[in-house]
Amino acid sequence: MHADLIAPCGMNCALCANYLAMKYDLKKQGLRMGYCPGCRPRGKNCTYMRKNCELMVKGRVTFCFECADYPCQKLKNLDKRYRTSYHLSMIANLDYIKTHGLDEFLQQQMQQWQCPECGGAISCHGGLCYRCELERLKARGKGRYKWEE
Repeated sequence: MHADLIAPCGMNCALCANYLAMKYDLKKQGLRMGYCPGCRPRGKNCTYMRKNCELMVKGRVTFCFECADYPCQKLKNLDKRYRTSYHLSMIANLDYIKTHGLDEFLQQQMQQWQCPECGGAISCHGGLCYRCELERLKARGKGRYKWEE
């Protein structure tokens, strides 16, 4: 996990299905998934928030918590969707970064999302390790982004 993979909205791109698909080159392994190097590395700052946030578009904030409107309604909506569907809270991530710093946040994320089998990252979009649970991922088909409860 790297600091440049933490988007301004609090998303840890290292846990994203499209980042992990790229990292493990899943197209070569028969899975049709989009690839993404992360919001900051591809120069978009934040896929989710950039369209409606002038401060982010102009690079005036590093993280959403630096804004006077934090948390804005768009971030609250995104957070609710991710808490409900993906077991991840952008607002909780941002609050943790603000309180404890980015280095400690990265350590906490590694402990929380590390695969116990291989040490890789577990995807927040479905709860699987794309390195050692590839067959389970393939078997899910179109439902690969859903968590098995």
